Amino acid sequence: MISRETIHIAIIVALDEQNAIGRNGGLLCHLPADLKHFKEITTGHCIVMGRKTYESLPKGALPNRTNIVVTSHSAENYPGCIVVRSIDEAMTYCKEEETVFIIGGGQLYRSSLHLADQLYLTRIHHTFGDADTFFPEISPRQWKLIYSEMHKSDEKNLYDYSFLHYIKRK
Repeated sequence: MISRETIHIAIIVALDEQNAIGRNGGLLCHLPADLKHFKEITTGHCIVMGRKTYESLPKGALPNRTNIVVTSHSAENYPGCIVVRSIDEAMTYCKEEETVFIIGGGQLYRSSLHLADQLYLTRIHHTFGDADTFFPEISPRQWKLIYSEMHKSDEKNLYDYSFLHYIKRK
């Protein structure tokens, strides 16, 4: 079982106005500012992902992070990663971490949201009609917004977006 006193579990995700997070096995859109933000927050930490998320990474395991894949598939399919069968097993590899980041996908988010005590959301201020993967509803009774930073679209980022940081209410 996960020791909540020693490890903080954070979920990091980009989602649209309807809580969509993906389509056709990939991200909703290319948002360079979000990718930079993701890298800044997760570098040097353990990141936990599902099989489909790993398969969507263009270059495989992400550098300068401990990559953990939760899957029932063979470990040899995931070079540079630790392969585990459950989120609890993943945490056994992160005992020295202060914060562990769950980076997707939809199934892993749904099964681990109750374990998380922080959410790092990039809210894309757009609705993608062809999205097929969604994040669970975020209840204001359960989550408190502690940080918000709004950004307008520009030549590199085609949509307005906000960086939001929530903590679980006690």
